[in-house]
Amino acid sequence: MKKLLVLMSMMVLSLALVACSGGDEGESADGEKTLKVWAMGEEGKKLKDFVKDFEENNPKITVDVQAIPWGKAHDKLLTAVASGNGPDVLQIGTTWVPEFAEAGAFKDLSEYMDDYESFNKDNFFDGSVSTMKYNDQVVGVPWYVDTRVMYYRTDLLKEAGFDQAPDTWSELKDAAKKLADRGEGQYGIDIDRNDQINPFIFAWQNGYEADLANKDLNFESPEFKEAMEYYVSYFEQGLSQKEKGGDIIQGFKTGKKPIFFSGPWMIDIIQDKAPGIEGKWATAVMPKKESRTSSMGGSNLAVFHNTDKVDASLKFISYMTQVDTQLDWLETSNTLPSRTEAWEDSALKDDPMYETFGKQLEQTKPGIQTEQFERIAQELLATLEKVVVGDADLEKELEKFNKEAQELITED
Repeated sequence: MKKLLVLMSMMVLSLALVACSGGDEGESADGEKTLKVWAMGEEGKKLKDFVKDFEENNPKITVDVQAIPWGKAHDKLLTAVASGNGPDVLQIGTTWVPEFAEAGAFKDLSEYMDDYESFNKDNFFDGSVSTMKYNDQVVGVPWYVDTRVMYYRTDLLKEAGFDQAPDTWSELKDAAKKLADRGEGQYGIDIDRNDQINPFIFAWQNGYEADLANKDLNFESPEFKEAMEYYVSYFEQGLSQKEKGGDIIQGFKTGKKPIFFSGPWMIDIIQDKAPGIEGKWATAVMPKKESRTSSMGGSNLAVFHNTDKVDASLKFISYMTQVDTQLDWLETSNTLPSRTEAWEDSALKDDPMYETFGKQLEQTKPGIQTEQFERIAQELLATLEKVVVGDADLEKELEKFNKEAQELITED
């Protein structure tokens, strides 16, 4: 909150110097407009050429795409909010939505929702819909999505007595034990301890829910504690590598790490870097405890709060969230469509790898929708690190973590 107060103070001071993001410079005398779009990572690079079709169909709008590396995006957005000098349209990662919405970065789109069919919340997976809103405002529209599923070596699982992917928590633990028993240096599964969403996935599968309405993260609940015990047990029992190192693709290729959880980007990576195991691996939805819940990731498209090109911005977002556009974008970028209707297309429905993601996306949750989520998630990883690597007591460390996390969301 203190950081946001500082930002807001800076914003007030800067408004006299910077009235709006585009100003009059973005529009010519005959009504032609230049729409500034900030997009992140590889998507930003590919979007520069992709928007040409939109420009052809909207000859008075030129789209100026600035590709921003993900590593620099957060600070750049903070600066834009503080100065008021931002883009017209921006890509925003789903876990960043609460933080920047709280800072006032986005224009409320509530009054425009009925004007654009592609903005209808019924078009999207439930896990995405919750990222569209902050308090009573609509702050963005889902652009693309991702989630985590299980990648597994079908041949090695079969040798261990499993004709299909582990379907439950107990089956996963059983399979991991059998695979780890193959010999020294062999593991049953790889759980990435640097991935901040993994512990929450286990917690959601065990029935955990945060109660943000009452500012209670519920990290003291049995559902959360049991999930963390289950998570830690894979490292304590030698089923997942505790030490750093060991590339997951190499480990998957050699069979040293025959099961792992990851997103859709891994499909192309495995096919490219491990062609020798073609036909020996597959994807599956998450194993079930109380549910099969996985994470809802991806990015939304939002309108910067003080743009003077609202109509052009909305028209661009509408274009990017059309079903046909999303299927073209899938072919261009390998990112998954946010529109559920797009998943009826044969490019996704008839591909067994992508079909898995379509099923998993029906059971997802985004990161806890508080502006403090990133800090909370990193605190949890640090807590689990003390237990896994430092042999600290899990119950005591979770007590400390819960206290620190509660202070984060209740601070003035």
